Amino acid sequence: MMTVEMKPPRRRRGRWFWSRQRIVAVFSYRYDAHLVPDLLANLDAIVDGWIAYDDRAANEIFSSETQRRRALVAAAYEAGADWILAMDPDERLEIAVADRIGQLTGGSRRIAWGFRCREMYTPASYRVDGPWGRKMQHRLFGAFHPDRYRAQDLHGAWFPDDIGFRLRDSGLNLYHLKMIEPKRRVARRDLYNRLDPHRRLQQIGYDYLADEAGMILEAVPAGRGYFPAHADDGGLWMADLSLDHQG
Repeated sequence: MMTVEMKPPRRRRGRWFWSRQRIVAVFSYRYDAHLVPDLLANLDAIVDGWIAYDDRAANEIFSSETQRRRALVAAAYEAGADWILAMDPDERLEIAVADRIGQLTGGSRRIAWGFRCREMYTPASYRVDGPWGRKMQHRLFGAFHPDRYRAQDLHGAWFPDDIGFRLRDSGLNLYHLKMIEPKRRVARRDLYNRLDPHRRLQQIGYDYLADEAGMILEAVPAGRGYFPAHADDGGLWMADLSLDHQG
């Protein structure tokens, strides 16, 4: 089931002029449905509407990411989006995005803006050693016709390589909350090892997700926090593979 909530486009000041570019957030939810209200609160000052894909009726452990994303891209295009902001319920953008969104979307729509993906290990600190400090997610991009969408079914981009987007670094943070709870780190490793056992879709593999050797944490810088504050519930937020072994 798809839910569409739209507001009138607001005027935003870009680098050179004011504009009414319509920015639409898209996301799907299943095991993390309870995180959606805080996601919407985080995005309220940034977007002109949102589109959600309710995946709770799926039977597979992990339903087709490609199908969900294509449906969301199509719904945003049909809703008149100029820009699409792709999110997950367990992610939050730093507060400063609300002040910068007019500049990011005020120029060419042939751009995909990247955010520094900060894997949170506590509600106020993230990991920065090794690959953890280099993660980037291009989540804000010009809307495009859904017929052009194609991607691998796991870890694929939200837009095709040949669409002509210039990849730009916004310098802003995207905070990922899933890794705060240690048991979710292990569950995430096990889930991806099951979905991609031969590491065909990610060369680095997935064991690193639960490896804490050499871990270095960095506090969220002053003035670069996210809203609303997160109080972790200790839940799994994903399929529990251990249930497969229960009689």
